[in-house]
Amino acid sequence: MGCGNPVALASLKEGEVVVDLGSGAGFDCFLASRIVGEKGKVIGIDMTAEMLEKARGNTAKGGYKNVEFRLGEIENLPVADGYADIIISNCVINLSPDKKKVFEEAYRVLKPGGRLMVSDIVLLEELPKAVQKSVAAYIGCVAGASLKQDYLDDIKNAGFDEVKVIGDTGFATDILEKEPALKAIVDSENISKEDLSKVGKSVRSIKVSAVKPQIGRRAG
Repeated sequence: MGCGNPVALASLKEGEVVVDLGSGAGFDCFLASRIVGEKGKVIGIDMTAEMLEKARGNTAKGGYKNVEFRLGEIENLPVADGYADIIISNCVINLSPDKKKVFEEAYRVLKPGGRLMVSDIVLLEELPKAVQKSVAAYIGCVAGASLKQDYLDDIKNAGFDEVKVIGDTGFATDILEKEPALKAIVDSENISKEDLSKVGKSVRSIKVSAVKPQIGRRAG
């Protein structure tokens, strides 16, 4: 889907505290740890104990001293109020059934002036029912995605300022016919070419930045 968050990583500064929502095996956390250095800290949040175990194993193997992983849901972050300088997330928030709560939690955890930098999948229009009902599509970050404007509104309504889309790319549906694993999903779900075309026109991979105001106020 073209997800990735190089902009977020590039914006980090030495000594900052980073929280990664949906950290998985820890790849983005380890990249961030090199940038923030010994004076900084990186906290990865993941909801599965198995993935947490894998990430902690990778931490030990890599000798990362400024990285830790915590078990928790992104709708209820196990992080203190006003703790982080920046929150990052790479194609995870779209899987949450309560994105509004995710952004409210991000707002709570950030320091005044803290930044939100997320990469995610959104929609320009509603997906065909056949795709919405597909568990495989949901896991692939499609069926759980919000409409683009709703997604941006959720960030603004959580209290963030300077909400900007700094990257927006489409989805080439021909990959579904060329990539064997993806083609197998399409075939098994009986998704028509017409529906695939609608997916291609609707699905976008975006990168969004936002800032928590210096003065603690809430929008909306």
